[in-house]
This record gives sequence, C-alpha cells and structure tokens, in this order.
Amino acid sequence: MLPPEQRLVGAQLKRYIRDELYWLLHAPLQTGKTTFLKSWVREINTGIDAVACYVSVEDCQKITDWEKGMRILYQAICDYAKLGSLPMPLLENIKTEGLLRTTLIKWAELVAPKPLIVLFDDVDVLEGDTMISFLRQLRGGFASRGIGKFPVSIALVGMRDLKDYITAANEGRAPNPGSPFNIKEDSVVLTNFRKDDVAALFAQRTAENGQQITQDALDYVYEQSKGQPWIVNNLFKRVTLRILDEDSTATVTPALVEEARRQMVLARETHLDALAFRLKEPGVRGIIEPILTGAFDPELTEGDAFMLCQDLGLIALDDGTPVIANPIYREVIAPHLTFGQQSAIPKPEWPWQKPDGSLDMNRILQEFQKFWRRHSEVLETKTVYTEAFPHLLLMAFLQRVLNGGGDGERECAASRGRMDLEINMILKTYPLKLETIIP
Repeated sequence: MLPPEQRLVGAQLKRYIRDELYWLLHAPLQTGKTTFLKSWVREINTGIDAVACYVSVEDCQKITDWEKGMRILYQAICDYAKLGSLPMPLLENIKTEGLLRTTLIKWAELVAPKPLIVLFDDVDVLEGDTMISFLRQLRGGFASRGIGKFPVSIALVGMRDLKDYITAANEGRAPNPGSPFNIKEDSVVLTNFRKDDVAALFAQRTAENGQQITQDALDYVYEQSKGQPWIVNNLFKRVTLRILDEDSTATVTPALVEEARRQMVLARETHLDALAFRLKEPGVRGIIEPILTGAFDPELTEGDAFMLCQDLGLIALDDGTPVIANPIYREVIAPHLTFGQQSAIPKPEWPWQKPDGSLDMNRILQEFQKFWRRHSEVLETKTVYTEAFPHLLLMAFLQRVLNGGGDGERECAASRGRMDLEINMILKTYPLKLETIIP
C-alpha cells in the first residue's frame, strides 16, 4: 500500500492543527480517503500533543429527519471513540436540538489539556435538514473552538466539495455567503496514482517475494486505469493472488493483466457497480450520453452536473475534451446500460462465424438490421438514454451474439461525432464506427 497522503493536493496538515482550522477533503470513490484519515488519526494519537478521532456518518444515509439524524450521529461518534479507545462523555437528558454541538463541547472538555481533532467521513450521505443541522452546529461551535472548548480542527470528507452538499440540501439552490458552513480554510483533493506510483506499488510485491513485472505490463495497468487506485490494486491482486498462485514468482506480463481486467469487468465488482448505479441519474445521464455518442454540446462542461461527474470520477478532461475517465469505466458503462436489452435478445440461431472461426460481420450486421426493424421502437421506450439508444442496442446485440466469446474496446469523447468500437476475437480485430445520421 502506498501512503495516500503523498497524493494530497493543497493540504497543510500540521497547519490545520496549529492554527485551529476547519477544512474539506474530496475525491472520487475508493481513492484512499478513508485509508488516509485512519492513518493520520493513528499518527496523531501515537504522539502526545493531541487527540484525534475518525467518525463515519454513513449510518445517517437517507435520514432527512434532523432529530433522528442527530441521534444516529451521536451514537456513531460514541462508537468510533470506543473503537479508538478514546474517552467519550456520556450525555443524559440532552435535547436533540444542539446535540452535536453539546457533544463536541463536552468531548473537548474531557480530553483537555490536549486539543481535539475530529475527521468526519462520508459526509456526502447527509441530506436535507440533517445536513443543514450538522453544518450549523459545527459553525456554531467554530468561534469558541480551542482546547477544552470545541474541536480545534475538523475535516469534512466525501466525494464532493461542500458547496455541492449545501446546494443538494437546499433543494438545488446554491449556497449564499451566509451558508451554514462558510468557515472552511481549504478544499483538498486526493489525486490518482501517477505512473511511478503504479511501479512503486508493485515494487512492494517484488520486495516481498522477488516477483517481477514487465514494463509493458505496468504501462498497460496505467493505460487501463489512468491511475485510479482501486482499479490498480484490483488488477494487481487478481494477477498475483488469483490468476497466479499467491507464492508464485512468475513474471507478470501484459497477457496476465489483460485476463485480470476481463475477470474484473465480468465480476461486476461493488466499486464498479456503485459507479454504474449513478448512470441513470438525470444530471449524470446529461453528461455521459453526449460523451458516448460524440455529440457536440458547447455547454456540456458548464454547470453542476459536469462537476458532479468529475467528483464521482466518472469523467475526465483529455486535452480539454470530456471523456470517460478510463477504459475500464468505458467497458463497464455500456454493459450496465444494456443489461436489460441483452436479456431481451434471443440467442442467435443463425451462423455468425465463418468456417475458420472468424466473425461473419456482414451476417451479424444484417441480422441486427432485422432485429432493429422488429424491436427497436419497443425497446427505445424502456431506456432513458434515448440519444445513445442505437449505439447501446448494437453493443447489446453484439454482446449477446458473442456471449462472452470475445471482447470489445470502445473509444468515445464529446464532440467527436461518433463512437469507435473494436471487437477482438480469436486473434482478429473488427473495427466499427458508430454514427447517428439525421436525414
């Protein structure tokens, strides 16, 4: 494991404690935020200068009743303090109104003469009045912060910057200067791995048992992941612990990484499914769809929806052009959006391979045209990606025909006017260019 703090951009950790500052950390799903927070808490508590506690507010997810939300949050604070063997005040007959603020005041008093630092993780899950109450109580205690009074430093951590939380909690209205948390010092981000990080990560495996990896394999891992930490770790784990034996010292080659990639996509891993689940949200769809089709939209990068997709890690800018963040995500998006369509397509009873085993692309496309004429109108009514429907239906049809016997590579970006699709099967590549032509 590589220390996540090396990838923090804009952070001044010692200063936040010394100068009693509140700050934000946001980064996409499974990039190392929680690992960093827990590591930093251990580092602080190993010393003698301060007391720190990590608290996940995940149990408050979808709780919009602020009174219920505050009670759940209080219990979470108690549980995490106990988990960290930290002292925690027991509050009795305390009104729900102001419960969080009172808890933090009493907690700061209890750990004095050391300062108290609290790191709140998964803040994204707070909604509506629960979010507003949470932020207002933190702001209410901010002015009196100090040793024995209130936490000297608090971090709010999630996938999005705080103004996006406030906007969501405020029914879509942007925060004004008097918003319930206008006291942050910094908004810090956690970046993906760089190429040398990917090499350094596998070097730890080499140091353990001498196993080597070729430079081509390292380059392929970075090319497919674009440094997304979860993907990089998953590919390495699959190669070294599943495809090869755990004790194997065989050199890792691009072919082994390709097999790990294939398995990962087919396994519908939780991380990938969690991202794919967001695809049908209207704001996300409004960004992903024109990228899939290559449509020209001069306003695509404007507004909160584009920022949301960036914060989720779904998209990136490649020389200023919006693209899906990495090839693995491109591979996952289409099957997720076409899963129902694939299920509705019957197994082909017509020959789709030539005698030598290669694909008969002319026959496949002819059969697709027949299928389109018979079923496209009905299937289109059941999709929210109406502009990308022709592209997605063709991909679903091809996937059903191949039935796992081949794989595809997709190239798509906004304003390109097309999607490029490559089908790889039995050492042959079949390129297709998908365009929407409006007569």
